[in-house]
Amino acid sequence: MTVWLVSRHPGAGEWVRRQGIRVDRQVEELDPAQVAAGDVVLGTLPLHLAAAVCERGARFWALSLDVPREWRGRELSAGDMDRLGARLEEFRVERRPGTRPEPAAAGEEEGR
Repeated sequence: MTVWLVSRHPGAGEWVRRQGIRVDRQVEELDPAQVAAGDVVLGTLPLHLAAAVCERGARFWALSLDVPREWRGRELSAGDMDRLGARLEEFRVERRPGTRPEPAAAGEEEGR
């Protein structure tokens, strides 16, 4: 089993390690083809990549934090991430091929 951290931010790597989690590979971009069943992927991924990770039998844990508008675009330290309530949340993302959103029923938009 490999524990992956997907992040280009040094503060995120430090924060994860402070949680007592051993990271085997930290990458800026993830190629899901390298992920094996039983692996654990931590970080922030677009949904299609998170789905690919789950399809391969790996577990996906999103690194979540609520960043105020005035903090966006700045490099965050592990301490900053603690102050912002950083957390790891497991998600199981499922791709549903062949489905698409239904068009809104006539008049449905008027009631909003």
